[in-house]
Amino acid sequence: MNVQTRADVSRDDFGLTEQQVLIKQAARQVAREVIAPTAAARDKSSAWPHEELKAVADLGFMGMLVPEAYGGSDIGFVGYCLVMEELSRADGGLGTIVHVHNLGATYPLAQHGTEEQRHRYLPAMTRGEHIGAVMLTEPHAGSDTAAFRTSARREGDHFIINGTKQFVSNGSEAGITLVLAVTDREAGKQGFTTFIVDPRAPGVEVARVEDKLGQHTAHTAQIVLRDVRVAAENALGGVGNGYRVALGLLSDGRVAIAAQAVGIAQAALDAAVAYARERQAYGAPLTKLQAVSFRLAEMAAQVDIARQYYLHAARMIEAGIPCMKEAAAAKLFASEMAERVCSDALQIHGGYGYTSGFPVERFYRDVRVCKIYEGTSDIQKLIISRNL
Repeated sequence: MNVQTRADVSRDDFGLTEQQVLIKQAARQVAREVIAPTAAARDKSSAWPHEELKAVADLGFMGMLVPEAYGGSDIGFVGYCLVMEELSRADGGLGTIVHVHNLGATYPLAQHGTEEQRHRYLPAMTRGEHIGAVMLTEPHAGSDTAAFRTSARREGDHFIINGTKQFVSNGSEAGITLVLAVTDREAGKQGFTTFIVDPRAPGVEVARVEDKLGQHTAHTAQIVLRDVRVAAENALGGVGNGYRVALGLLSDGRVAIAAQAVGIAQAALDAAVAYARERQAYGAPLTKLQAVSFRLAEMAAQVDIARQYYLHAARMIEAGIPCMKEAAAAKLFASEMAERVCSDALQIHGGYGYTSGFPVERFYRDVRVCKIYEGTSDIQKLIISRNL
């Protein structure tokens, strides 16, 4: 591993390997040249980013955690988080699409799938031809998995799945979905199974696509499953191992959301600095006002600190070191920080920040959900406190 340590290396790239720097640069380029120019228009129309995702897939970013043998680029978890930050810096919603597809769908298939499952599903997914989705949350149960009601009952060589899944990111556009269902109500955590389900199968219905505050690019659906027939061989990781398969990635996901939050916060900071340099007040740029310059300084410090901590947690994950507390701390700090930074950026813009003519109002809306998904801020505090 050749870590960048020379004195002339970019401060932002210090400590990254040469490969990680190249990955970050490639992600930044596609974000600036392909994703950012269309982000505002897609936000207004809630359009799915077909062409943008194709450009992302062409760089290997739709199979970032998948071995090359199955079509992936296998760039490592630090590289994955760097890409998440850069893509989210241009469009938080697109970052969510890519995250759910990679960490929520392709990675569990690569980790827990049989050879037949990997070869059948992963190549098309890593090419971006089939978008992945995960059906976990239910209308009445989010973090409380014991309250899940979606069931799968065995009939010979098949399971019959019934239930309703809520807040399914990519659900209305997915080509492959992973569904967590209860196969044995009396077996506790061993009573869950994760199934690979074709969303075009009979009985799978997109009940609605949610109208959300932000991240309009990332479609979020309620999915109803009525007597959906799934072959027993489509149990991912085996029957009874669904809890481990579906929920074992939460620490990884939390660090990736921390990276996403940092990306959106960095975009808001960049916009605030640019506006403060151009906007005149009392005969000088806003940056000459101490109240504004001090606010910008604190915003910059918070973004930098959050970035370094998510990288620390990402390196722990990549090294195989248990880091439940560190992952929770990374998400808690980054998501809370990002909301404040986006709010401060909007404040610096004054009345213009409250209009859709400037991007900070979109950043402010997009970042708010980072305190909710992959475990709320209160859940993160609970995890941290239990690990003290």
